[in-house]
Amino acid sequence: MKQPLKTSSDAEEFPLREIPLREKRSNLIRQVITLALPSLVEHFLVMLVQMVDMIQVGGLGPWAIAAVGLANQPMFLVFSVFMGLSVGTTALVARFTGAGASKQKTSAVVMQSLLITLAGAALLAVAAYIAAPWIFRLMGAEADTLAPATTYFQIVMSGLIFTTAALVLAAALRGAGDTKTPMMVNSIANLINILGNWLLINGIWIFPRWEVAGAAAATTFSRAVACLILIGLLVRGKHRIHLPFRGQFKLDWDIVGRVLKVGFPTALEQLVFRSGQVVFVTIVASFGTLVMAAHQVAIQIESLAFMPALAFQIAATTMVGQALGARKPALAETSGWVTLRLAMGFMVFLSFLFFFGGKYIVLLFTSDPQVIALGARVLKIIAFAQPGLATHFILSGALRGAGDTRFALIATLSGIWLVRIGFGYILAVSLNLGLSGAWTAMALDMYMRAALIFSRYRSGVWKAIKI
Repeated sequence: MKQPLKTSSDAEEFPLREIPLREKRSNLIRQVITLALPSLVEHFLVMLVQMVDMIQVGGLGPWAIAAVGLANQPMFLVFSVFMGLSVGTTALVARFTGAGASKQKTSAVVMQSLLITLAGAALLAVAAYIAAPWIFRLMGAEADTLAPATTYFQIVMSGLIFTTAALVLAAALRGAGDTKTPMMVNSIANLINILGNWLLINGIWIFPRWEVAGAAAATTFSRAVACLILIGLLVRGKHRIHLPFRGQFKLDWDIVGRVLKVGFPTALEQLVFRSGQVVFVTIVASFGTLVMAAHQVAIQIESLAFMPALAFQIAATTMVGQALGARKPALAETSGWVTLRLAMGFMVFLSFLFFFGGKYIVLLFTSDPQVIALGARVLKIIAFAQPGLATHFILSGALRGAGDTRFALIATLSGIWLVRIGFGYILAVSLNLGLSGAWTAMALDMYMRAALIFSRYRSGVWKAIKI
């Protein structure tokens, strides 16, 4: 498919591709911040809601924290398929945007992604709901966590269509350079989630006490609201993406193929990562409910690091994709390096926070002394891994913007299965280091993937990839 010609109206709407290459050093920082800041706010709110979720659930006891932690692993495994599609959508929309494509052509990409997302989500939701009890028995759930983990998972899977549709639509807007709309929509959904948790976990006012099931119901409802708001906004056509729906329900296999070319390796990467996480959590769960609770609390706190990493990753994906669409590979490469340097400052700050303040953050989630001690200990370990996490996240995001998603699959396969699981089992089980051994392997995995991705990005071969 030929690249569409630029138009003057498109050039005014998407200024990134109009930046002269000689001006890049004085403009890129501003553009990175413009793209990353709304995503940073959005991910901060998502992280805040997740922490409030865990704090509210934690009031029920360590069993509830462990149950939600177990449920999250297969849940994220299902989501990984659609994360791949969203990456393909972002990359292709960014390329079209950078090349000056019309709103109609760019929107066609989004509509095709939405159609295959809805079909896949419907099938996976049914399969996941039916298989839920078997999944958690296989993961080694103890008697006090099996039933609540199954219930939580089934409720969240019931809303999979809404969750995945919102994921793809938000990804499309980000690819077009609009990170503010997803931030605003997800902020509304997060507030609804917090309110729903408060009402349904403990049974406030006229609402029933559903405990863990209440947290799942609030999450599912808030995601449905986010999906419906995004659809409503895009149908109106006042944003950079327009979904007219009328006459748009026929698959365009050329567009679908281009989305899958980028998205399929990412989906496989996420499947490899999430399946590895399931095995990793199974290893941790074998040490008992208290260890599993400490692991889940520490994971929730460590997600603080994902907040700036994901925000800057989105900026890198969008800027690299648009620069390559505008046929400016040097600008694309510099965009990635500038984004990485900015992100690194945030990650170093979080390293100090985890090392010196981890114990006090764990206290927000639980009063159990064993959980507090274990959680604080592993946060000190992961504090040293934050520069590696930043490098891997930002540069892999840049590679995704270029459509180079296969190498990230290789890096993830090596890091997760060889280091995090293989070496983690040796440290945690064979050498009897328990949770500390498992988290040491996690830190080493982050640095291994960072080294592989850094080498790939520096090679520059991704600049010639066609999507």
